[in-house]
Amino acid sequence: MNTKRLLLLTLAVVLAVIAAASALAAASAPPKRRAFAKSVQKAKASQPPRRVNPMVVRRLRGNVWRWQAVMGLRRSHSTAALRTVHALRYWRVQAHHVRRLAVRPPHRRGWICIHRFEGSWRDSGDPYWVLLRRGWANHWTALEQMWVAERAHRSGRGYWPWPNTARFCGLL
Repeated sequence: MNTKRLLLLTLAVVLAVIAAASALAAASAPPKRRAFAKSVQKAKASQPPRRVNPMVVRRLRGNVWRWQAVMGLRRSHSTAALRTVHALRYWRVQAHHVRRLAVRPPHRRGWICIHRFEGSWRDSGDPYWVLLRRGWANHWTALEQMWVAERAHRSGRGYWPWPNTARFCGLL
C-alpha cells in the first residue's frame, strides 16, 4: 500500500515538473503564427495584383450614378482602372453612401402624407411623366417618385402641385 502511494506521489511530481517546463518553454518562445504570417506576406508580395471583374464595378458605378441623378447630386468619379480592387472598394463605398441617402428623402413625411390622399404609387392613370427617360411614373419605385417630388420642392414649387392635399396634411 505504501509503495502505491509513493508511486502516485512520484507520478504527480513528474507531471507537475513537465507542466512547468512546457509553460516556461511556451512563454519564452515566440509564437509560430508570426513566422507563418511573414511567409504568407512574402508570398502575397510576389503575386501580381488581384484582378476584379469590370462588369461588377460598372454595375455598381451605374447604380451610383443613377441614384445620384435621381437625387440631383453630382456624379462621383474615380481615377482607378475598373479592373482593380481599389475601384471595386471605391464604388462599393459610394453605393453604400448613396443607398443611405436615397432611403431618407428630406421631406419624407410630407410625401407619405400626400401619397395617402393622392393615390397609389403604381397608379397607371397618372399624368406624371417628368422623367420620361425612365418611363411613366407608375414604373418608378416609391423612393424615385419621392425624390422627383423633392427636386420639384427644391426648385421652388414646394408642395403647390398638390395644393388641397398639402393643406389637408398641414404642409401649406
